[in-house]
Amino acid sequence: MNRPNIVFIMSDDHAAHAMSCYGSRINQTPNLDRIADEGMRYDNCFCTNSICAPSRATILTGLYNHLNGVLTLGDRFDGSQQTVSKLLQQAGYQTAIVGKWHLGHGGVSDPTGFDYWNVLPGQGDYRNPKFIEMGQEKQYEGYVTDIITDQSIDWIRKRDKERPFFLMCHHKAPHRPWIPDEKHAHLYEDVEIPEPPTFNDDYSNRAAAAEAAIMRIDRDLKKRDLKLDPPEGLSERELRSWKYQRYIKDYLRCVASIDDNVGRLLDTLEAEGVADDTIVVYTSDQGFFLGDHGWFDKRFMYEESLRMPFIVRYPKEIKAGTVQDAMALNVDFAPTFLDYAGIAVPEEMQGGSLRPLMKGELPDGWRTSMYYRYWMHLSEHGVYAHYGLRTHNYKLIYYYADALGATDAIDDPKPPEWELFDLQRDPYEMNNVYADPAYADTVKRLTEELYKLQREVKDAPYVETVR
Repeated sequence: MNRPNIVFIMSDDHAAHAMSCYGSRINQTPNLDRIADEGMRYDNCFCTNSICAPSRATILTGLYNHLNGVLTLGDRFDGSQQTVSKLLQQAGYQTAIVGKWHLGHGGVSDPTGFDYWNVLPGQGDYRNPKFIEMGQEKQYEGYVTDIITDQSIDWIRKRDKERPFFLMCHHKAPHRPWIPDEKHAHLYEDVEIPEPPTFNDDYSNRAAAAEAAIMRIDRDLKKRDLKLDPPEGLSERELRSWKYQRYIKDYLRCVASIDDNVGRLLDTLEAEGVADDTIVVYTSDQGFFLGDHGWFDKRFMYEESLRMPFIVRYPKEIKAGTVQDAMALNVDFAPTFLDYAGIAVPEEMQGGSLRPLMKGELPDGWRTSMYYRYWMHLSEHGVYAHYGLRTHNYKLIYYYADALGATDAIDDPKPPEWELFDLQRDPYEMNNVYADPAYADTVKRLTEELYKLQREVKDAPYVETVR
């Protein structure tokens, strides 16, 4: 069997609405667009927990966080469990991971199932970063996005050309504090980036969680984020806009570096003569607020945070320039790679292979709703713990922090609240219609669906299931 190579490129906090192939109003990403133009763009790809380490654990295992053990940023990954890298390695694939790991180090938490690994400790640094290469700490001179790409390209060139390969190229950027490289340091300098439609959200008619969140651009960005003190004499509105421009321009400069380096990686595959035999995926571990609702960061089940970019190129099977509207989740990635490699997907994996969707087919019974859960109640950004359901037309969210008196070791419970958004009428999620009598039947139906999905993924409401 002619098994494809797999190159999985993942950035950190890169929102889909900062990619021109997704219709960005604020930037251009020509090299990412190459993947979409020559392959497929997924318009409804979502994460099951919008935070870095949990999403990465789900991608590796094909399991929701309550089963893979990484519910929060503080949970170390147990590398003794089954992963997609182990299964590919056992089936003869050469395997490597380069860049951000963020799942703990030492013991069983270092990368497993990889012939080669060279990863950043923790979050890593943008400039002159330290790496841990196969257990040994090294320091490199230069910019982290360039270095991760250099190391990935070097591994591809030195691989055994007689065997297929699986490479996870994980970028740190554009994670906070958004430090650009020299090449892009002055990009957008003379440009005013448009503010999003919900930039001046006042959080009315939402659950208390929205107003309580500590991720406001006007109030919660720090000096390390802005790099400069604001000019004197600005009005409140002018100061908010000034901070947004400082934030979004550095964010987009980091994205521009990723785009350049994705181009380098694509060019390498062509130079090596394997472009047509390689599945190339670009995604991010979750979405991000780019001034939407006046916020930065993620965590919430709201669209900008929940949605992952997902573009994929594989000329042998994926028609160029296609768009997929069916729901895909990060729990699907591992089963998809195994399917393409001709490896049986373990029964315990909870996602499904996206391969039929890649070919433009919709399998009978494919999901029309998805389950989400965020566990880190009142962590750094003050977001309440919640879980919820998203269908193609609606979103139901439950902030459960004081429900039944049992929570995830919560010291400061909050009253439970529900939100319902009609995504067709209210795509920006500004109007909670949970208490609207006109939606009573919808609430009943979606609540039943929520608990059905919760049972199916083997999560338990209200209680901590794994630690």
